[in-house]
Amino acid sequence: MNERKNVVTFASNPVTLIGDETKVGEKAPEFTLVKQDLSEFKLSETSGKIRLISIVPSLDTSVCSLQTRKFNEDASKIKDLQIITISMDLPFAQGRFCGANDIENILVASDYKDRAFGEKYGFIMKENMLLARGIVIIDKNDKIRYVEYVPEVTNEVNFEKALEVAKELENE
Repeated sequence: MNERKNVVTFASNPVTLIGDETKVGEKAPEFTLVKQDLSEFKLSETSGKIRLISIVPSLDTSVCSLQTRKFNEDASKIKDLQIITISMDLPFAQGRFCGANDIENILVASDYKDRAFGEKYGFIMKENMLLARGIVIIDKNDKIRYVEYVPEVTNEVNFEKALEVAKELENE
C-alpha cells in the first residue's frame, strides 16, 4: 500500500496517509461501509446521484461534529444530492451522535471494519488509523469531481466550495 508523507498534519504533527491520492477526473472506486444498524452500504447504491462524501476523524470532536451538523442542514438544498459522512467511529457511537444531534438528512457510516474507503481514497492516517478530514464529490456518472484533503486535520473543510461544486453538478 502506498504511503504519502507531508500531505497533512494532525494537531500540527505531520502524519502519513495510506493509499493513493484521489484525483479529480478518476472513476470513483467502489467501497463498502457499515451503517448504524450494522448493515452494509455500498457506494454503488447511490449511482445516479451526486455524492458529497464528508470525511471526519471522529464524530466525538467539535470540528467533526460541526461538519456533520452543517452538511445535515444543507442536504436538502441541492436536488439529487446524497451526503455521506464517513468516520472510523463504531456504528453504535455514530447512532448515538445522530440521535443526539437530529442527524436525519444524511447517511453517517463507518469505515472501521475493512477501511475500504480510507485505503482506496487515501485518507487513512497511519499514526492513529483514523481518517484525515476532507471532502470528495462524485457526480451522477461515478466520476470524481472535487477532492479536498484538509492540510491541518483539526481545521474545517471548505464548506462553501464543496456546496458550490455540488450545486454546479445539479445542472449537468
